[in-house]
Amino acid sequence: MRQLIVRRLLQTIPMLFFVSVVCFAMIKLAPGDPVLSFVTPNMHAEDIERIRHNLGLDKPAYIQYFIWIKEMVQGNFGYSLVNHQPVLGQILERLPATAGLMGSAILLAVLLAIPLGLIAGANRNRWLDKLINFISYIGISVPLFWLAILLMYLFAIKLHLLPSMGMRTIGVESAADVLKHGILPCSVLAFGFLASYVRYIRSSTIGQLKEEYVQIQYAFGSRKSTILFRHVLKHVLLPVITLLGMSMGDLVAGAIVTETVFSWPGIGSLGMTAVRGMDYPVIMGITLFSSLMLIIGNLAADILYSFVDPRIKLKG
Repeated sequence: MRQLIVRRLLQTIPMLFFVSVVCFAMIKLAPGDPVLSFVTPNMHAEDIERIRHNLGLDKPAYIQYFIWIKEMVQGNFGYSLVNHQPVLGQILERLPATAGLMGSAILLAVLLAIPLGLIAGANRNRWLDKLINFISYIGISVPLFWLAILLMYLFAIKLHLLPSMGMRTIGVESAADVLKHGILPCSVLAFGFLASYVRYIRSSTIGQLKEEYVQIQYAFGSRKSTILFRHVLKHVLLPVITLLGMSMGDLVAGAIVTETVFSWPGIGSLGMTAVRGMDYPVIMGITLFSSLMLIIGNLAADILYSFVDPRIKLKG
């Protein structure tokens, strides 16, 4: 187990290096110039070049990358080109908001997807299975930003039941207020996760119901619900663990569009602001941080496999 963890952690180094190279190259190839956000109509060309020099953007792209990677290895993710604040500090400041929102959405999606997927798989091609599949197809097909706007219009503008944006009401400092603001974005994100989770669990359930241990349980007189939630569920958890591991990156990057629509002060909205301003240190920091969390999530999923299914060996 220890060797596996050490080996996987060492593998993150070349993977993060590759991600950083690709991300940096895409930023440099993208149209736009971050210096333009500082330019005023009365500014001379010498002033513009001075700004470019102060930001370090007058050097060749590969020099800029090596300077950035040198600082990053030392734990310095650089400073924002827009607000001149430390990149790591901004990410850590917004991390609780994104982690709370995404974690709640993923947890809600899993709690709903497990029984729905088991029921759909156990009632294959029946009306209940078709209904759950129809809901899943809607969740996969409907753009989340459109669903977010629709729910905002219905529950915030028309019915006045929930706040439309933000994380807190001005002047109100309570957990209940934060929960109330998080209902709409959490519901939108949970619906998106739920659709894919149900499909995976349904497929795994159909395969498990064909196994011999299920027929043995029927021969012993076990009820269908007992077989599903006591025996089949243990094997169905494997794809769920995989999905949770792959979702760890979302805990950092967040749902960029959803956070932007609801003005949720998380890392996703920070990333959208950075993209609009060509703030490449912030973009690079968010990309690497989310990639690292994704790698750690996959490692955690591999470790959890041994607890869910002891037959899986974590050697090599």
